[in-house]
Amino acid sequence: MHNLPLVTVICLCYNHEKFVIEALNCIVNQTYKSIEIIVADDFSNDSSAKKIKEWQKNYSQAKLVINESNLGNTKTFNKALKLANGDFIIDLAADDVLLPNCVEKQINTFLNSKMDRLAIVYGNAEIISENNSHLNYYYKVDTDKKAIVKPASGDIYKAILSQSSMICSISSMMKKEVLIELNGYDENLSYEDLDIWIRASRNYNFEFIDAILVQKRELANSLGNMFYKRFNSRTKKINRSTYLVIKKAIALNQTKEENKALLKRLHFEMEKAYRTLDISLFIKYIPLELKLRFE
Repeated sequence: MHNLPLVTVICLCYNHEKFVIEALNCIVNQTYKSIEIIVADDFSNDSSAKKIKEWQKNYSQAKLVINESNLGNTKTFNKALKLANGDFIIDLAADDVLLPNCVEKQINTFLNSKMDRLAIVYGNAEIISENNSHLNYYYKVDTDKKAIVKPASGDIYKAILSQSSMICSISSMMKKEVLIELNGYDENLSYEDLDIWIRASRNYNFEFIDAILVQKRELANSLGNMFYKRFNSRTKKINRSTYLVIKKAIALNQTKEENKALLKRLHFEMEKAYRTLDISLFIKYIPLELKLRFE
């Protein structure tokens, strides 16, 4: 086992007192054992930090990051990343669950892949409710629980720009050296996944694993439920982060085909700004559209 790559699981917690112990135990119970655990609590105002410290008494090798103020996901992750010794990184939210063979399948994919410059492997997820009831799957599956439409693998830069293929971020494992090269998550953003997919896929390959790797918990305040709320400060912050991501993507683009792909996402975001009555954001997108169309 000592010859196997070390995987660092960074478990980010914010007000997840009901779920954090289950999340930590799912790491311990992985079939793959060469794992380093870093738990980061982002100044929760519930009993999360207390529960984490109690749990650590039985797992003293786990590293703790306890913020003294609320920094947000991107800054907290980067703080934990500096402590990571693993060759591969998993970003686990404390309300989600890794299935027992998740890490083993991800590592085997990295070690056996025929792709060069492979940065991220990802799979499917079961969506569950707050009380663990099954809701659906991130990618629709057949009776054998295989994806009916296979998400993209390889050079997926244009697919991500255009939203023609979505990445299940909670089921992903990232090569640490790529994260370091990209300077981790962009701390100017309120969420991380779209930006890191775009920046990583510019120069690296992704590979899809056709298996259910994780359980993603759907809560009322989950990120996916926040995009269309009107007059909501968190919604505004999230959608304006996406605007910054699109600006960065324009700078990364090299061809007209890539600009055309990004236009599809830009129009989707403009519609989102319109529906949430964020008119100033809608107006800010207009120069970006002109740039993509005519430069």
